[in-house]
Amino acid sequence: MENQENCVRVTRLAKKRAAESMAVDTRKRVVLGELSNVLGFPGGQDAGPAPEKAECRPRKRIKKGGVLDVYTTPDDPQMCSAYADDIYEYLQNMEMEVKRRPRPDYIEDVQKDVSVNMRGVLVDWLVEVAEEYTLLSDTLYLTVSYIDRFLSMSAINRQRLQLLGISSMLIASKYEEIKPRNVEEFCDITDNTYTKEEVLRMEAEVLGRLKFEMGNPTVKTFLRRFTRVAQEDYKTPNLQLEFLGYYLAELSLLDYGCLKFLPSLVAASVVYLSRFTIRPKLHPWSSTLQHRSAYKPSDLKECVLIIHDLQLSRRGSSLVAIRDKYKKHKFKSVSALPSSPEIPNSFFDDVTV
Repeated sequence: MENQENCVRVTRLAKKRAAESMAVDTRKRVVLGELSNVLGFPGGQDAGPAPEKAECRPRKRIKKGGVLDVYTTPDDPQMCSAYADDIYEYLQNMEMEVKRRPRPDYIEDVQKDVSVNMRGVLVDWLVEVAEEYTLLSDTLYLTVSYIDRFLSMSAINRQRLQLLGISSMLIASKYEEIKPRNVEEFCDITDNTYTKEEVLRMEAEVLGRLKFEMGNPTVKTFLRRFTRVAQEDYKTPNLQLEFLGYYLAELSLLDYGCLKFLPSLVAASVVYLSRFTIRPKLHPWSSTLQHRSAYKPSDLKECVLIIHDLQLSRRGSSLVAIRDKYKKHKFKSVSALPSSPEIPNSFFDDVTV
């Protein structure tokens, strides 16, 4: 067992950048190897792929008089405002379909050789892979969804867990990316622990088990809508609130306990906690948010408290990839923002619509 534990080598992106700054091509690859008894994981943290540029900055509309910066407007056709409610209803119905949902107890009931801890380590590593390969955040969310759905149906041994991870990310990359990464790159990121043939076989196995149902909504899908609604009482777009939402949503990916919640509920909980972090004296929910999300504060309480524990490192303190990512200036260092250790119970009282 000691040899298995010692074979885990995690090379952080900081090391890669340091090597590149010295103009020496000595980039080290990350190898998880045997995922046994690695890093205590009562919850998790996770560093995620960089948000898309369209979400990081205000949108721009070209007018005859020049460029007008806007965040979201009723007349912006890209925001589909005329169909927003219908689209949201469709996505809510889709997220509840059994075939698109992982089992919240699959590690206890299905898996024999995979633990909660191993899942956390794998997702934490995949976050680093997504950042190194500059993949969209949607690719990361789909990757984790594929992994959980597959593990809900098929027991695998720990030696194949990393193979499942890169194969799922390969599929998600093909689904989301304009220029998806190729198989060889995913083999390379594991220091060629797996061959191209092994990755392709696992890819086919995942696709078959999931019956090619690859387009399910994720937390990120709903977070876009809720974040826009949450900023209606701001005069200008609040990027700190937006990045804080990204950060907390990615933290939720690492916590096995969040699987029992629908993605829309997790997204609503993330927005609730983001608003509380920035304005701790004000009630974080509003009648508009309650109406648009269809969730009352009391519906969110359990999920909010789990994510709040992640934010305060009371869960998953040993996994630091997401925290390191969101300490960067380009994300306004939101992972370093202080948050009140307790949320008043009165804040979970229902809002009058």
